[in-house]
Amino acid sequence: MLKYIINLFLFLFISLVWSQSKPIDLQPKDTITKTDKYGIRVGLDLSKIILSTLDENYKGLELVGDYRLKRNLYLAAELGNEEFTKQEDLYNFTVSGSYLKFGVDFNTYENWFGMSNIIHIGGRYAVSSFSQTLNNYQIFSTERYFEDADFAFGSDVSEEFGSLNASWLEAVIGTKVELFKNLYLGASVRIGLLITNKEDERFKNLWIPGFNKVTDNSNFGASYNYSISYLIPLYKKKKELKKKKVSEEEKPTN
Repeated sequence: MLKYIINLFLFLFISLVWSQSKPIDLQPKDTITKTDKYGIRVGLDLSKIILSTLDENYKGLELVGDYRLKRNLYLAAELGNEEFTKQEDLYNFTVSGSYLKFGVDFNTYENWFGMSNIIHIGGRYAVSSFSQTLNNYQIFSTERYFEDADFAFGSDVSEEFGSLNASWLEAVIGTKVELFKNLYLGASVRIGLLITNKEDERFKNLWIPGFNKVTDNSNFGASYNYSISYLIPLYKKKKELKKKKVSEEEKPTN
C-alpha cells in the first residue's frame, strides 16, 4: 500500500514540476469569434400613424427599410402615402399623393460587443406624385354701395389639379436603437432641397407629400419620422476589428 502512495506522490510531483516549466500566458487570446448581423430591416413610421389618429385633416402611412451593404454602410428607402387638408385665410385645399425616397445611411457609432445600435448620417433622392383639390375660396371686395366695411363672398368649387409631381434631395441624420433582439426604435430629422416642382398655373403647390409645406421664395423643406422596425437576419460576417497602432516604446527591439 505504501508503494502505491509513494508512486502516486512521485507522479503528482513530476506533473506539477512539468506544468510550472511551461510559460504562463498573462494575456490569453480571445477565442470568441465576433460577428456582425447582415440583413433587411423593415418597419413603419409611428409618427404618421399617431398623427392620422389625432388629426382628422391628415391621413398618412410610411414604410421604412434598409439593407446592410458593409460594416457601416446601408441602403435605405421610405415609401409613403399622405392626404392633407389645410384651411387658409381665404381658401381650403386638399393634397393627396404618394412618394418614394431612396439613398444611403452611414453609421458613425462604434458599438460595444453584442450591440447593434446606429447613429447615422445619410442622403436621399425623393420623388412625389400627387394632386391638389381647391375645396372652396373667398374673395374680399370693397365695392359695397351701402356700407364702408369690406365684405367677402365664397364659392364651393371643388376643382382638382392633377398630374402634379416634384423631386428633391434630402439630408438625413438619425438613430436606431435595439430595444429587444432584432427590434429597433428609430428617429430622424430631414432637410430637403426642392429640385423640380410641376404645378398648375392657376393654383400653386402649397404642400407636397413627403416634403411637407412649400415656402414662398425658398426651395428648402423639413420633415421627421419616428419608426419601429424589425431586422430579418440573412447571414453573419466576421467583425472587422480596428488595428491598434503600436507606439515607438511598444515596438519590439532586436
